[in-house]
Amino acid sequence: MNTLFKSALERAGDSSTLLTIKKVAGGSINESYIVETKKRSYFIKYHKDAPERFFELEAKGLQLIKYTNTIDVPEVIDYSDEQKEAYLVLEHVQGERNNHTERLLGERLAGLHQTIGQAHGFREPTFIGTLTQPNGLYDSWLEYYRDRRLAAQLKLGIRNKRMVGKRKKKLENLLNHLDQWIPRDIEPSYLHGDLWGGNWIVGGDGHPYLIDPSFLYGDRHFELAFTEVFGGFSKQFYQAYEATYPTSNHYQSCKKVYQLYYLLVHLNLFGEMYGSEVDAILNHYVR
Repeated sequence: MNTLFKSALERAGDSSTLLTIKKVAGGSINESYIVETKKRSYFIKYHKDAPERFFELEAKGLQLIKYTNTIDVPEVIDYSDEQKEAYLVLEHVQGERNNHTERLLGERLAGLHQTIGQAHGFREPTFIGTLTQPNGLYDSWLEYYRDRRLAAQLKLGIRNKRMVGKRKKKLENLLNHLDQWIPRDIEPSYLHGDLWGGNWIVGGDGHPYLIDPSFLYGDRHFELAFTEVFGGFSKQFYQAYEATYPTSNHYQSCKKVYQLYYLLVHLNLFGEMYGSEVDAILNHYVR
């Protein structure tokens, strides 16, 4: 590992003495390290069997969020997707929460969502975990969400035998009637795409940073719905978001159908432990 990291940092322009490499906990996909040289400190993610373009697409997502000038992300220093030597070198962000952190997170996420793209989706496939997300650019969010998100998970679930029987029929029924809950006139907001409580951190002066994006353009309520699935966001966060960019009338009716996507992903990745949550949402929409 020393040789790989030394080579990576030299490629990034840091040839100073490598002082320490510390493996850190967190995340089930990559190995993560804090690497300190005589020049500065880095956060490096390593994956020995990374899918093609795995870190390239993460780096692109971070850069797209950065370009909005709305919310902080770690600086992308370098990356490689070479087989057995895939890594992403980032700025090492350090800080502690204060009384303003979650308010700033809500306000700045709202600012990100007020940045509008040209179409829904994304121009190339992305990843959620190591699961490939098919993509494309669509004029209609409804069609994108139905065809590229829910239908893709349905096909995968059929292949791995986790989408069978009544569950399969109910999801197919939901796909055919999705326009009952999702409007067609949705603006394509810039979205992080995988925003749960583990994908934001705190930097200097208590400022929030987004990490590990699975970037797309789409309905901002899709993002908000996922923040409520696994927790990690305070009342202060939601109040600040609402004060900055109030949610639309359709949010409550479509919240569960948006949460369904992420639960389908977890069902396909991790198995039947998420089956009851998927079934509860399908039963909510399909009688």
